[in-house]
Amino acid sequence: MKIWIERYKTMLICVIVILLAGFLYLSRPKEKALQDPVDMGLQWQDEDTPKDILGDNEEANIRIFVDVKGWVQKPGLYEAKDDDRVFDIIELAGGLLEEADENQINFAEKIHDEMVVYIPKIGEIFDEVPQGTGTQSKKDEKVNLNKADNTELETLPGIGPAKAAAIIEYREQNGPYQQIEDLKKISGIGPKSFEKLQNLISVK
Repeated sequence: MKIWIERYKTMLICVIVILLAGFLYLSRPKEKALQDPVDMGLQWQDEDTPKDILGDNEEANIRIFVDVKGWVQKPGLYEAKDDDRVFDIIELAGGLLEEADENQINFAEKIHDEMVVYIPKIGEIFDEVPQGTGTQSKKDEKVNLNKADNTELETLPGIGPAKAAAIIEYREQNGPYQQIEDLKKISGIGPKSFEKLQNLISVK
């Protein structure tokens, strides 16, 4: 028996070492495998993906306020949404009074900032309404891009001192505006801003 043990002693030691190593390997904490970003539910932004997916940045902070006067239930100042029309603002003001003359109201007209919506009484002559009121009274009095000064330009929705100065600077450097679409060449005036302005400006 001793002879057999001596003969196979080295082999037994090797087997014991292998078994011990295997036990230690199986007992150690498993390392967390790196997961593929897709498996982790992550979505990587492609380099070609536009960083600004919201459109014109200048639209984000613009608030629209409309002054409602005349023959409505609750005259006053109301905050409107970008796509509101006159009939939406009249609803905010509680609706028309019985004396209101609906025939002189353009219910479909789009709202813009600093607009005054005046609702006349039946039989009232619209021309006597104070200047700047009503949904029709100032329709043809547009701001001329080639003649307006800073003060006039700043009456337009979304046009502050910086943009007004840029509009004047453009015509001084490049000559008169040839068409109202030239306004989109001014930095900060994108398609959405221009849509609000196009019915309020002229070049003649």
